[in-house]
Parts: sequence; structure tokens; C-alpha cells
Amino acid sequence: MFRNAEEKDFALYMELAQEFYHSPAVMHPIPAQYMENTFREAMRSDVYIILRILEVDGEAAGYAILSRSFSPESGSPICWIEELYIRKAYRGHGLGTKFFSSVRKEFPSARLRLEVEPENTGAVALYKRLGFTPLEYVSYVVEPDGADA
Repeated sequence: MFRNAEEKDFALYMELAQEFYHSPAVMHPIPAQYMENTFREAMRSDVYIILRILEVDGEAAGYAILSRSFSPESGSPICWIEELYIRKAYRGHGLGTKFFSSVRKEFPSARLRLEVEPENTGAVALYKRLGFTPLEYVSYVVEPDGADA
């Protein structure tokens, strides 16, 4: 089951996000304050992000963060899968496939986009199986004045 996070999920989200950001799936950890900011924004509004809790038999199996925008490149809405984390015990049982199926049903006309570390071979295999193809872009970023890189 995939449900929108609620205020009561703060500690759970922080635990899951810490697991994710201390795994090989990411380039580097982020400050806990960033995770808290993310949770607070998701509780405030779904304009920028949607935070989902993934559950199996009532147990927390992971989480996902989606964001929406419009892509002139594709001439359509876009749904970014900003983060998808499935706990190790729940991997390989179809949860990722079911999650993407639910996203596709919710956003049928949206282009789906995500980023993945090439070393995250399990995720790469899932994305390829689901029809994702690489975009040959190099991403650049500049942080606001005073922000940590």
C-alpha cells in the first residue's frame, strides 16, 4: 500500500530517510535539517512534493517523494521520482513495480523522470525493465548564497 504521509509519520520518515541517505544509493548524506524541511513542506502543501509511505502488511517498507512540474521538452506534465527507498527486506518482491504502476495511474499523462547512481544496479535493472531510458544530460547546480553544497 502507498499512502500519503501524515504528521504522525515524522519519526518514521526521518528513520527511513536516514537509512536511504546512508546507503550506496546516494552520492552523499544530507543534513537531517534538509530531511525535516522536506517533511514540513510535504505536510504544508502538495504543490512542490508528495511524500508517500510504502507499507506491506502494515509495516513500513519504504518511502517515496514525488514532485510535479511541466516539461517544455516533452510538451507535457512531468512527475519526478525524487526519492524512492525500499528497505532491503522488501526488495525483489514487486513493490517497486507496483509503486510505479500506481504513479502511472495517478499521473497518466505525465512523463516520469528520476535519477539513479549507476552503481545501484538493482534499481537500474528495475527502471530499465519498466521502460525507463537514460537521458544523456550532465546536471549542474548552484546553491543559494550561504547554503551548503
